[in-house]
Amino acid sequence: MSDKKILTKEGYKKLVEELEERRVTVRQRISQEIKEAKEQGDLSENAEYTEARHDQNDNENRIAELESLLKVAEVSSSNGKTDVVQLGSKVVVAVNNRELNFTIVGSNEVDPAQGKISNESPLGHAFLGKKKGDEVTVEAPVGMMSYTVIDVA
Repeated sequence: MSDKKILTKEGYKKLVEELEERRVTVRQRISQEIKEAKEQGDLSENAEYTEARHDQNDNENRIAELESLLKVAEVSSSNGKTDVVQLGSKVVVAVNNRELNFTIVGSNEVDPAQGKISNESPLGHAFLGKKKGDEVTVEAPVGMMSYTVIDVA
């Protein structure tokens, strides 16, 4: 299995922006907090210093994670102008007399509250390659669910 992580163009751009923000702005802010905390004296009982060092560690870990992810990231070549569901597609489906909207994204871009589902999830994977009017049946915790693709953008 490949170590490549597939991302949409939007998802890749967000990760690059977050990395730059953390490398520059967040590092400078934390560095200033550490400096100010050191000026308060005894570091062994200095909660501000401890907190700032913890924040610094978290930030550096996230920077390393982002750098690692971006090294193996593959940006989807989807142009978004197809009638077939692919990575980056916005899909409108009907299920149980309701319409739901999903965007098919890479596994690192998932945000269920925004309707962004992974191409690797059972539902996202089932939608891939489908067209308007196709039916998709997926096993869910409540049993088999049948979705009808209404629109693909």
